[in-house]
Amino acid sequence: MQTARLPLRLPIRPLRPSEFAQRLRLGDRRQGLLLYRPHCPDCRACEAIRIDVRTFTADKTQRRVFRRGEAILRPEIGPPTVTAEKVALFNRHKVERGLMLDGAPADAETYEQFLVESCTDSIELTYRDRGRLIGVAVTDRAADALSAVYCFYDPDYAHLSPGVYSILKQVDLCRAWGLRYLYLGFYIADCRPMRYKARYLPHERLIGAVWRRFDR
Repeated sequence: MQTARLPLRLPIRPLRPSEFAQRLRLGDRRQGLLLYRPHCPDCRACEAIRIDVRTFTADKTQRRVFRRGEAILRPEIGPPTVTAEKVALFNRHKVERGLMLDGAPADAETYEQFLVESCTDSIELTYRDRGRLIGVAVTDRAADALSAVYCFYDPDYAHLSPGVYSILKQVDLCRAWGLRYLYLGFYIADCRPMRYKARYLPHERLIGAVWRRFDR
């Protein structure tokens, strides 16, 4: 088991869309008010990954997930906010999917620090089924891209593959808004929970300071 070194940086002011786009191109990620990027002396396993929405083509399974999600779910877009409903869903998602590693559920303050506070322009997508909140995705907007920050959903709706649907919905938004890329964070080949990101093809990964394309 390897432990990544992730130096944190706090911008002295909110980043403009063009500035944030440059940080994404260099491999930065955002968490709350902070930016970070892996900096491990002897390891290069973490590779920033992005989709060029101009060339991306969903496969048969992804297209089916998107059609089903569009038929059932009602997406809404707005600024990130904290509510008791979202905090409860966030904690349930972590518990039932085995992600509550520290055993401490989030409260409103923790949720706000993680998913509401931001050093750049951020938006929130909520997904509802007949009024019931079943998923939330927070994403950042740069001059030429969206950057997916975090997505969580109701485990009762796992059969709809809400995580896949949310990525495809953000690809759809990129195209509608004239943005070229959707950043998906980091890809780690030897980490099973991270491998799903490589299924979106073609995609680009940042390797040795160069963005390299990977096709089917």
